[in-house]
Formats: sequence, structure tokens, C-alpha cells
Amino acid sequence: STPIDTSKVLFKNITSGLFDDVARKAAEKIAENKNSNKPTQLRRFYDEIVMWENKASLNPNKFPEYLPFVRMINAKAAYALGRKLVDDNYVRLIADCLKQVETFNDLRHFKLFMEAFMGFYKEKRPKE
Repeated sequence: STPIDTSKVLFKNITSGLFDDVARKAAEKIAENKNSNKPTQLRRFYDEIVMWENKASLNPNKFPEYLPFVRMINAKAAYALGRKLVDDNYVRLIADCLKQVETFNDLRHFKLFMEAFMGFYKEKRPKE
């Protein structure tokens, strides 16, 4: 399958479509792979993103301390790829999102994007 296009997944100057069309297209692309990307697996990544966003919202001044651990989600995605729990497209999506996270606001937009993504994903793969 063709690689995912993440060119519209931008957290700096967010567009009206980020949490709608852009999230939907990403979810549809990643849902194409029926042998990988199980919703329960993707939910684990989402839960971790939510946890870090929550910590950072309670202690915004500690954001720089949290950022290395947020970026470590890349390593966890790579590990999941090695175990064939997620595919290249999901790893690319996570990487392209994480490299944009430089401020708490970016992290918030990342979390909201993944929340929208998960909603559309569940629509595509409901019974797993």
C-alpha cells in the first residue's frame, strides 16, 4: 500500500480541517491494513499521549522535562512495528506528529488530533 501522506498534519497554524478531514483521511489510510493496527494497540499509544498532555497541563513549566519522554513514543512505536502490532504508516504518522511537538500547545494539538483520529478509526474498525 502507498505511504501515508502527513503533509496536512500540522500543529503550528491549525486549519479548520485538522480534526476533521485530515484526521479522517489518516484513520482511513491506517485502517486499510487489516493485519495490523488493532484498535486496542492504537488505544495504548493514544492513552499515553493523553497522559503526557494531562501532566503538562497540570505543570506547564515542566513541559521541557516531559518532552524527551513524549518523544520516546517514537521508540515504543518502533518496538510495536518490530512485533508487527502496528505498520509503517502508523509509525510514520506518530513520528511526523512528534517532531512538531515543541511546546505545550503543540502537544495539545497532537492530543486533539489523535482523539479525532481514534474516533474515525473506531468507525472504520469497530469490532476489534
